[in-house]
Amino acid sequence: MSRFRRRILFLLLPLVTVLGVAGCSTGADIGSGTGTGARTAVIADRDPRPVAEDPVPSLPATVRSFDGVDVTVTDVSRIVTADRSGTLAQTVFSLGLGDNLVGRSTASFPASEHLPNVTPGGHGLNAEAILALDPTVVLTDTSVGPLAVQEQLRASGIPVVFVDPARTLDTVAPGIEAVAAALGVPDEGAALVQRTEEEIAAASASIPADHPEPTVAFLYLRGSAIKMLGGPGSGADALIGALGGKDAGTVAGLSAEFTPITSEAMIASAPDVILIMTRSLESVGGPEGLAALPGVEQTPAGKDGSIVDMDDSLLLSFGPDTGKVLAALSEALYPQAQE
Repeated sequence: MSRFRRRILFLLLPLVTVLGVAGCSTGADIGSGTGTGARTAVIADRDPRPVAEDPVPSLPATVRSFDGVDVTVTDVSRIVTADRSGTLAQTVFSLGLGDNLVGRSTASFPASEHLPNVTPGGHGLNAEAILALDPTVVLTDTSVGPLAVQEQLRASGIPVVFVDPARTLDTVAPGIEAVAAALGVPDEGAALVQRTEEEIAAASASIPADHPEPTVAFLYLRGSAIKMLGGPGSGADALIGALGGKDAGTVAGLSAEFTPITSEAMIASAPDVILIMTRSLESVGGPEGLAALPGVEQTPAGKDGSIVDMDDSLLLSFGPDTGKVLAALSEALYPQAQE
């Protein structure tokens, strides 16, 4: 069992004890999780909450970058973050250094949307555009590239720190710690890890005690070009498991993180609920367009129109707001519990 999961279990036990009594009164009223139609999992405030105000970094900070290179950071006054999920910018803001961010990725939140987007195509970097921002440190990972651009930035003298590109529940705490260490605020990183783990534990404890264990299919769509069903390792499977559900792709026997959608794969996965990013749903014409995909209409979720969508920049970010993501998904997945 990972260090992160042991921490969560430790934090979760007292909450389960309290909710075990409170949950009994509503558990009998929980339905199957199907037949409730399309709904959006919403987080009221999408901006990260700083764990500290105006922290004073302890610099220089020398860290081992995820690519194995030792990097020394001497100045964090102009930070650029570049990763597909936007997790790094979320973490910088949550550590209290949001005012130092001068460039961010496509995935964003309201407080960062005014900043230059260094990945305008979603994952492609432009060295000249980043150099024009005069960054004192670049935080990135291999989800964006090409690698030659990141190497060019490093060769120009800019400290470039790579972090683990994996985004799962097990990487939340190490990811925060890595960013905090690189920016010289390890104490704030420890405080943020504690707050995040407590929120994840609270969200997990809020799942109805008598929940129906729905089978949930995560679909990644981009119009007519990309139609994928998530499987083991997609990231969504970890969220679904934490929410008390079963990942449909795993149930169907998929071995890859993502598999092209076919009628056979969808029918075999037999989801009670379809989980999808908001823009993915919009790209196929909403719930009606989703129902027209191969095999979807033949699934329990398709017959009931049971669809849960969530903002693209939040769903698989696995950053400091993971607890808020889980809480919002729990409310959407078990709407009867809120009645």
